[in-house]
Amino acid sequence: MGVVTEHNTRPLTVLALNCGSSSLKFGLYECGENGIKLICEGEAEEIGRENSGFWVNAPGSGDPNHKEQIPLPDHKTALERAVDALKARGAPEPEAIGHRIVHGGPKVRVHQRATARVIEELRAAVPFAPLHVPQALSVLEATQNLMPGAAQVICLDTAFHRTMPDVGKTFALPREIRDMGVERYGFHGLSLESILAQLDSVPARLIVAHLGNGASITAIHNGYSIDTTMGLTPTGGVMMGTRCGDLDPGIALYLMRQSTADAGQLEEIFDLHSGLLGVSGKGSDVRELIESRKQDAQADLALRMFCYQVRKAIAAMAAALGGIDSVVLTGGIGEHATALREEICAGLEFLGHFDIRVLRSQEDLQIARITAEIIRS
Repeated sequence: MGVVTEHNTRPLTVLALNCGSSSLKFGLYECGENGIKLICEGEAEEIGRENSGFWVNAPGSGDPNHKEQIPLPDHKTALERAVDALKARGAPEPEAIGHRIVHGGPKVRVHQRATARVIEELRAAVPFAPLHVPQALSVLEATQNLMPGAAQVICLDTAFHRTMPDVGKTFALPREIRDMGVERYGFHGLSLESILAQLDSVPARLIVAHLGNGASITAIHNGYSIDTTMGLTPTGGVMMGTRCGDLDPGIALYLMRQSTADAGQLEEIFDLHSGLLGVSGKGSDVRELIESRKQDAQADLALRMFCYQVRKAIAAMAAALGGIDSVVLTGGIGEHATALREEICAGLEFLGHFDIRVLRSQEDLQIARITAEIIRS
């Protein structure tokens, strides 16, 4: 945290906005010297789809997370619904707003205030994450109009990985292509930062496997990222819920030649119809696949592939670190799918003795923490 003076020691009310391609999570926090307290949280889900819904809850209120089925045509509408819900519960006005930005491109690499110049740089970074950045920018613009008095901060998923060495971040491509900003950026940075914040002491050689609908495995040396599985975009790395993960580049060329598929069609295949969904032919919900794997060979194959790729990636990160002191599993699958955790870890005995922990990802809390630190600095 930056230097704290008398005028900024009082609690700061921060609204954390976690914008996904079809969702908007929000949490209102009171950030004080003695810690951060959640005031109210909620989520707009399936934005732009027929089954869109919304829930909000205040801890200790006794109000369950009852989901309303309401039309949410876009992220701006979802934000307006969130603001109205907070006002209806008598929540205080936010003094600062933190926005999760998936990709800042080559020029925006650190958490910072959302100035006009920074916003223009983020617009230029849209091609790096076209499914996420436009929605986040629309929410940022809407908050400026709805709450003009609140300070705006961007919190980057790529920021944590800016410490990767050249051998880890550089692709074996011609210089003129690399000069276009084509390199390994890495993602899930806010989740990784939240994991480090929960540890009493950070092991020298730590591997964090964020396993959810999106999945990545990161090697962290003395608190700094040195390698990670995701690359230029969140599509790379291990297979995920609907994303393919790493592929032979020749596959894209083959599909373009054989089916005249264009970039948009390939993006849809690789991001929305691959991964666990593509292999199982059934869905991407791990709970459903686990239930059906005994009777469904394709569901079983999808899960075995996932565990195999995660296990292989952990071993690769162990090589990057020169060994392992601790592995942390997080994300929806990492936190809750006990059977898959055991299957992943069962093949890692050859790496020797190391600590295995399960911790909850706290991205929204980390957004609030970063925002408060920047505003107070």
